Amino acid sequence: MNSSVFDFLLSAAPVESVPTDIAAIAAQHRARGAGFPRSIDRAVVAGFDSAGTGTAFLGGYQEALGALVPTLDATGLTSMCATESNGAKPSQLTTTVTADGAVTGTKSFATLGEFATRFLVIARAGEQADGRAALRAVLVPAGPGVVVTPLPALPFAPEIPHATVTFDAAPGELLPGDGYADFLKPFRTVEDLHVVAAVLGQLVRVSRQAHWPAEAVEQLLALFAAVRGVSTEDPGSVGAHIALGGVFERLTRLRAEFAPLWDRVDPEIRSRWERDEPLLGVAGKVRALRLATAWRAVTED
Repeated sequence: MNSSVFDFLLSAAPVESVPTDIAAIAAQHRARGAGFPRSIDRAVVAGFDSAGTGTAFLGGYQEALGALVPTLDATGLTSMCATESNGAKPSQLTTTVTADGAVTGTKSFATLGEFATRFLVIARAGEQADGRAALRAVLVPAGPGVVVTPLPALPFAPEIPHATVTFDAAPGELLPGDGYADFLKPFRTVEDLHVVAAVLGQLVRVSRQAHWPAEAVEQLLALFAAVRGVSTEDPGSVGAHIALGGVFERLTRLRAEFAPLWDRVDPEIRSRWERDEPLLGVAGKVRALRLATAWRAVTED
């Protein structure tokens, strides 16, 4: 085994035959990342072994969920189910869960859709003393009481399916803690970190195969080192949010700096990257608001 994840990225041979089946891709990611104990390292390895941004996202997304819920069975595929037709804020959620874990309601956008073997559902479990929704996180296996309706493919990363999921008294396992503070809110940061790690892994693969200058590879590894460092912090930390803002800003600059280098890349790979690049802008408004809030927290008296 390589002595570090950085050595792996610089010396390992990328997987040449990339499976088209979602479950097979996930299994391949697990196998290649098995030697690395940190989820952020497994995410960058998954990206390195991905032929496109969509499958890189899959690896980062699954590792993020595993970091959020360490007890998850690593052999399945998990889908976070929070968003409903009105949005994903606590006040907008209507899906409910009973004291014994039965979930009822509809989630309008679930990544992985029909390929998910379980759903991490954020649901109402009554009200708090101040009248706000009391939220819980529930693990619901795909099966009885769960109906998955596939959504049309997105224009970017179409390999990753999405769906509407309806739960009708579906049996689930209530997870300890607050559904918002302990799961939904931190996941936004944890997902960002792991997906960026996966994208950087994919770009290292491209840079090595297309013989980009050594300086480009150095910059990619340096940015991954920053991501790796931030990933060790509390995802609710104000400082971590500000540092993550810097990571995204640097990634944006690198993408611009590397633009001329894509002329050296196989046309099919380049076309796939250009198609999927908008994925990096998803949730950009939410990140900007989170960053502004973090700066206010450290600058206001």
